[in-house]
Amino acid sequence: MTDQPDPTPSPSSAKHVERGFETLLFNSRWLMAPFYFGLVISLVVLLYKFVMLLYEFIVHATLAKESDIILGVLSLIDVSLTGNLVLIVVFSGYENFVSRIDPGNHPDWPEWMTKVDFAGLKQKLLASIVAISAIQVLKAFMNIDSYDQTKLTWLVGIHLVFVVSTLIMALSDRWGHSDDKGGH
Repeated sequence: MTDQPDPTPSPSSAKHVERGFETLLFNSRWLMAPFYFGLVISLVVLLYKFVMLLYEFIVHATLAKESDIILGVLSLIDVSLTGNLVLIVVFSGYENFVSRIDPGNHPDWPEWMTKVDFAGLKQKLLASIVAISAIQVLKAFMNIDSYDQTKLTWLVGIHLVFVVSTLIMALSDRWGHSDDKGGH
């Protein structure tokens, strides 16, 4: 009989492989960083769009009707809310999934920015989407003559889906948190 090594790995080498795999998985979170950087670049594009809308708004303000002014302001708000939405995703996504952000060196750092958990992120995202959708519906009603009934119905229907989805998500999060605390 020849002495052959035991083909089954020892418990210590299996633990070493497991730790190495877990380290790889944990460090893979950094693969998300380029996504957040890309979203920051999208903010630059939104800023460009905002400046162009603002320029058009100012240039045409003297000849515009009141409804055109309101529509122009709503368009600016729409782009601003979209920018806020991107910022919420960038900061809370980075904080929740990549690395903690140290606000200590930034006295003007918003307090919420490092305290948004995944449930809070969902709520902020859905609230922003509902607000953006509401602005689109309001813009359509302000310019109702240029919309047909089918398109208006779709806009209102989609907005209602967003509202109901947000309410259901908020209720499920609330019920989930009350279950976590031993509630009913």
